[in-house]
Amino acid sequence: MNNTIRFTVTLNGSKQVIETYEGEYRNLMVLLRDELYIDGFGECGGTGRCATCVIKITGIKGSAKLKGRNEPNTLAKMGYEEEDIRLSCQIYITEDLDGAEIEVVSC
Repeated sequence: MNNTIRFTVTLNGSKQVIETYEGEYRNLMVLLRDELYIDGFGECGGTGRCATCVIKITGIKGSAKLKGRNEPNTLAKMGYEEEDIRLSCQIYITEDLDGAEIEVVSC
């Protein structure tokens, strides 16, 4: 049985609790796009280059805190330097997200 992963997402001032499980979605960007129907969100398809899936995330644990691949460079080019600003396409759906607070920044 899959463990439920639950987190809160704020989009345009409105909060929504989302429940999922590991493996249901490829990454957080796909989940947010599918669940919240955000136009223009994740235009590069998850390569970490377009910065159309920027979120502010707190309350994550473990390896989900680590930025890898293209993420640091892409965020720096867009002027984001805060540790809690991330590209949702670079965050996998794992138990590290359980209890997190996510605010959609780019939309």
